[in-house]
Amino acid sequence: MPSYQWLKNGQLLIPEERIQIENGTLTITMLNISDSGLYQCVAENKYGSIYSNAELRVIASAPDFSKNPMKKLSVVHMDGEITIRCKPEASPKAAITWKKGSESLKQSKRIFILEDGSLKIYNVTKSDAGVYTCIAMNQFGVARNSGNLIVKERTIITTPPSNMDVTVGESIVLPCQVSKDPSIEVVFIWSFNGDVIDFKRKMTHFERAGGESIGDLMIRNIQLNHSGKYTCTVQTAMDILSETAEIIVRGTPGPPKDVSIEHVSSTTAVLNWRPGTDNNSPIQIYTIQTRTPFSVGWQAVSTVPEVINGRTHTATVVDLNPWVEYEFRVVAGNGVGIGEPSTPSELLRTKASIPTVAPANVSGGGGSRSELIITWESIPEELQNGEGFGYIIMFRPLGSASWTKAVASSVEASKYIYRNESITPLFPFEVKVGVFNHEGVGTLSPIYIVYSGEDEPQIAPTGTSVQSISASEMEVSWNPVAWNRHTGRVLGYEVLYWTDDSRDSTTSKVRVTGNITAKNITNLKANTMYFASVRAFNTAGSGPSSVPVNVTTKKSPPSQRPANIAWKLINSKICLNWEHVKTMENESEVLGYKILYRQNRQSTTHILETNNTSAELLVPFEEDYLIEIRTMSDGGEGSSSDEIRIPTMSSLSSRGTQICCSVVYIMITKIVSLVYIVDSSVFLLNESNMPSF
Repeated sequence: MPSYQWLKNGQLLIPEERIQIENGTLTITMLNISDSGLYQCVAENKYGSIYSNAELRVIASAPDFSKNPMKKLSVVHMDGEITIRCKPEASPKAAITWKKGSESLKQSKRIFILEDGSLKIYNVTKSDAGVYTCIAMNQFGVARNSGNLIVKERTIITTPPSNMDVTVGESIVLPCQVSKDPSIEVVFIWSFNGDVIDFKRKMTHFERAGGESIGDLMIRNIQLNHSGKYTCTVQTAMDILSETAEIIVRGTPGPPKDVSIEHVSSTTAVLNWRPGTDNNSPIQIYTIQTRTPFSVGWQAVSTVPEVINGRTHTATVVDLNPWVEYEFRVVAGNGVGIGEPSTPSELLRTKASIPTVAPANVSGGGGSRSELIITWESIPEELQNGEGFGYIIMFRPLGSASWTKAVASSVEASKYIYRNESITPLFPFEVKVGVFNHEGVGTLSPIYIVYSGEDEPQIAPTGTSVQSISASEMEVSWNPVAWNRHTGRVLGYEVLYWTDDSRDSTTSKVRVTGNITAKNITNLKANTMYFASVRAFNTAGSGPSSVPVNVTTKKSPPSQRPANIAWKLINSKICLNWEHVKTMENESEVLGYKILYRQNRQSTTHILETNNTSAELLVPFEEDYLIEIRTMSDGGEGSSSDEIRIPTMSSLSSRGTQICCSVVYIMITKIVSLVYIVDSSVFLLNESNMPSF
């Protein structure tokens, strides 16, 4: 038995509630316009298939929304417009009416029912939201279909990006902020010169700034290539908005190009160059810089007004030095600042000329008898102005009319010595020094007075005496030498000293300058005889020595330190006592003692001198005393005692010491023990039975 299938317009027909297929028979109930079409019946068995075709035309049907149902949900923003479609199938054409909720809709200035039955609403308000029902009716029946209209607030860009004029290196924020319905999601998209900025890539300069309704764009450390148009696009499910701003980034000018030297003389050079990019800020100034082998870095130079010939700039550099190699570069400036310098020009030497700078610091003097020494400050190479450079030296005795001339052809020369037996010692000469090169003789310096060499002092000092100050120091004194040009000028004195067996090999000397007539000699040996003499000196050398005098230094200071130091408290005073220091045979006798006391190691040390083996000090109130005792003798100060500490008045009171009621001695020794002396009774206390103070 064959099986059957039905096709409609070439598509397999699937049975449903209205469409039934039974034993090859097709039954369609509730026929409507959409059922029109070409139907094929396919019968097949194991021997093959056969087709039978039939066309169905439905010329009348009740309204039906099954093929074109209304949109279940429509969304529109306030003040907008919307069309709600209503296109049921019906034959003949259905009459359309609309309801909002349960109320019938009538046409008004804002609400229209279009010819095709759709509903058009203009200037939508919040009150237009609700459920809308389209009712279709003809003589064969009535059909209804509904959809919901939601009205949302319009999305508005409240803060759009604005045009900006910025400088390279600044950080800016381009705003893009919106006002929107709380239920609507927005997406901010930024583009630069038409290209979308991909923030997912690692970006050096661009980053987002803001939250849900803020899509600001931050540009950090903005560069010249960031000039252009920036567009913020706001996308929602309902609309797309965008605003554009133009950013102009201005920077310092780029380096000028093709710097060349057109002409050069001895003091000028004509430069040409082409301007570099102005980087959005017109170039206002050009600065020409120069460098020589002698200069430290680049230096701006003076120029004459610039000439512009088309795109070529020309300027003349003036005040250059002759016969010096120069290279030049140009720097442009605009309202933003000074740009990068150009590539330097080729190295070029200016033409030679007669030298114009005279030597400075012309002076001299000194030397031996019959000599005139003239010195000056040599001229640096950049001021020599040409090859064959040298110096002309001119001099004459003061009062003479004729000049003696000499030449120093070395460029490094800075000294000339003239020798003549007829020169009077320390005689004044007028001197001037000039310069020359292959181009000619240049400038001469002003006239200076320089004195000829002098003789050594001819007179020995008189009245020389010496006295011992201590074991290591003696003082030598003498009378000043009266001098004149004939006896030799005196600039100072030399003191020579030696022991009785060492003059030939180890004579020592010290110098004093000016009119000083006494000198202390230190670091001497104790108890040793020293000899001393004095002689005058000047630039020519030293004169004759005075008659030697001698003195024996004092014996060494005492080597023993004060010991067995004790202190007692009486009426808020500290009474110190110690043993007299005995000296050895080769030591100076003790003449007295020096007490040094201070409140800490950084404070000022106070000194108290005494001829006795006792002293009184006030009890300290703020800090403990640190005390040392030294011997004094003709040979100097001896060694200090061990440092001892005297506690403050408050410390002594808190420890229960009887002040002013009993006499207490505390002995300071190197072992840990104390001796109490109370009412002439002596008690020895060791560490185990030591009282608490």
